[in-house]
This record gives sequence, C-alpha cells and structure tokens, in this order.
Amino acid sequence: MTKEDWKKRLALYDELISNTPEIERKGKTMPYTSENTYMFSLLNKDGEIGIRLSKELRQEYADELGEEIYKSYGAVMKDYVLVPEAVLENPEKFSFYLRKSRDYVSSLEPQPRKK
Repeated sequence: MTKEDWKKRLALYDELISNTPEIERKGKTMPYTSENTYMFSLLNKDGEIGIRLSKELRQEYADELGEEIYKSYGAVMKDYVLVPEAVLENPEKFSFYLRKSRDYVSSLEPQPRKK
C-alpha cells in the first residue's frame, strides 16, 4: 500500500467514525478507537480496518459477511474481524458494528493501569 493510498484509507476511517459522533478516533501513527481501557477498532499499516466483536456477534457477522481474522503488524488481533469493503461502503452498517463493538468492550472488566 502506498503512502497516498493509506492516507485515503485514513480519511475513510475518519469519515466513518465521524458518522458515530459519540465515538472519538484516537492515535496519530496508529488510528484507533477505545473505551473502558480497550481498543475496539483500528486501522493497520496495510490500510485494513478491524473491529472487535463479542463471540456471539462475530458469529452473526460471519454468517452475514464472512469472517476473516484481522492482523495488525503481523499479529492476529483477538476478537477482531476484518471489515470488508461492503461494510466500508455502507456508513450505517459500519456505525452499527462500531457501536456494537464499543458496547462489547464496555461490558469487559477494565484492564489495570500500568504503573
């Protein structure tokens, strides 16, 4: 992925998140969203967007859209799925999954803060 292509994908990620005003995009070099000490969406260096879903919702997601694991910097991201182009082209559907993702991490026990 070229630097210009990545910038276009970042602009798309920002636009999609802006459609869900209660969620804020964070990170300068690794764009992500977080809640309750957990990241729940991110844009990797390859321009792929992943979202974190509960086991149940991952199954529904897989049934509807097919499930692909999501990797960032070569590591498989636990509970994350790759967001396909069909969802990226549908802001309402992306917002639906983004909100469900935030709800999921909000239900988890917060991680202890590092000292």
